[in-house]
Amino acid sequence: MVDSASNTENLIQIEIFPRRLLSPETAQELLVELSKIEGITRAFVQGPRLPVTVPYGPATGQDVNHKFSDTISIGETDISLAVIVGRIRLEVLNSEIRDNIGEVCERILPMGLEFREGLFLPNKQTVSDYAKRGPGADPTVLGLADPKGKVGNRICSLNPAE
Repeated sequence: MVDSASNTENLIQIEIFPRRLLSPETAQELLVELSKIEGITRAFVQGPRLPVTVPYGPATGQDVNHKFSDTISIGETDISLAVIVGRIRLEVLNSEIRDNIGEVCERILPMGLEFREGLFLPNKQTVSDYAKRGPGADPTVLGLADPKGKVGNRICSLNPAE
């Protein structure tokens, strides 16, 4: 991924919306291929939340053993999935990279998908960003705060700055 902190106005945002929720194996395969493409500045994975424990009923408090609750590996980074992957939103540098991403998605997702261009990731600090990270937040993580999440870092950097 490329650092885009200085210029976020000219970037293209795209959304990959598969017709089905992705299994951890398919999500890992797609994310690994996407991580190999130079020019992606930010990525955001969205989908239904996977509970860690049973929230109510006779089994309240017991661990949930869901088949989609898994750890995936992208390069040398292990990511524990907290959601079932339903959408992937990316910010890219230009339309050539967008076309490369489209080709990767067509190859890996045989069930079909919607591939949209628009504004999906905020470029300015949100209230949730301010509450979680304060007024001087890193511009590359704007809009990536989970309002329902616990205070902690759920953002994984695949290519950390040297």
